[in-house]
Amino acid sequence: MKSGAPGNAPVRLEQYAITGGRFGYGAYPDVDGLYTEQANEMSPRVRQQILHKMQRLIHERAMFGPVIEPAFLNGMGPRLAVHGLGLVANHAYSAPYEDLRLKKP
Repeated sequence: MKSGAPGNAPVRLEQYAITGGRFGYGAYPDVDGLYTEQANEMSPRVRQQILHKMQRLIHERAMFGPVIEPAFLNGMGPRLAVHGLGLVANHAYSAPYEDLRLKKP
């Protein structure tokens, strides 16, 4: 579970695991309750324990499935004469794009 949002564990958990979170598609009342409880807790040690419990419950219930969306497009296929993969050492994408060449019809 990762987001680009800055912040600590509660800020990130709120986005994914709490009812009404921006990326949440289902939540559990007990996890929502733990979130509220940690938000009202003054002791850093107790807050940490509550957050660890939340993370354990989220993990045990498999609330998230990894979905990967590549940030870059790759050009590859039978219509390309040069696909660009491997043209730049240690670069996992088809680059540079200006070197992609289509086969002549």
